[in-house]
Amino acid sequence: MSIEVYLAFALSSFILALAPGPDNLFVLAQSALYGVKAGLLVVLGLCLGLVVQTLCAAVGLAAVVAALPALFWAIKLAGAAYLLYLAYQAWHHAKDELTRPQVTVSSSWKLVRRGFIMNITNPKVQIFFLAFFPQFVAPGTVGFALALQMVMQGLTFMLATIVVFAAIAAGSGLLSTKLMNPRFYKWLNYGSALLFVMLAAAALAA
Repeated sequence: MSIEVYLAFALSSFILALAPGPDNLFVLAQSALYGVKAGLLVVLGLCLGLVVQTLCAAVGLAAVVAALPALFWAIKLAGAAYLLYLAYQAWHHAKDELTRPQVTVSSSWKLVRRGFIMNITNPKVQIFFLAFFPQFVAPGTVGFALALQMVMQGLTFMLATIVVFAAIAAGSGLLSTKLMNPRFYKWLNYGSALLFVMLAAAALAA
């Protein structure tokens, strides 16, 4: 891959990370609910998921998922079910919590896990990698060279995701802190629950 092609890929990755989608909306909601630190932990989880997605694309597993409709749907159903579970949690917290919960060591792991599960249960990420990455691969690249180039592309895409999503987490978390009061927090939870339900529906409909 020439430097010109790589720069074009990097720029495209940043633009795609900025485009509204399930992952950045998820970061937005979690940061608003739990603060900047929580949002960054979710971003970490999402990026760990991207590591798995990149490796799956590099070794051909993403193509297997794309070729097996039953497996594709099973992953989509798992992702939708997890989003509905998060919607239930947010709705429940709107009723019994009046202040933003503190991020502890235990909850930190849960937030990372939340982002990770959100990413790996979205098979459309794998399909996207299969469609997007090859456009920037030099013709005739096969075997180990192809896998290595896809890994490099995955790392670049992950860097773009970290920069953009971290900015979203910081902005959302800081803004909600300035607005935070018991009434606002209550309706923020309700709004997040509705967002998760909509994301689950969108995941199933796509």
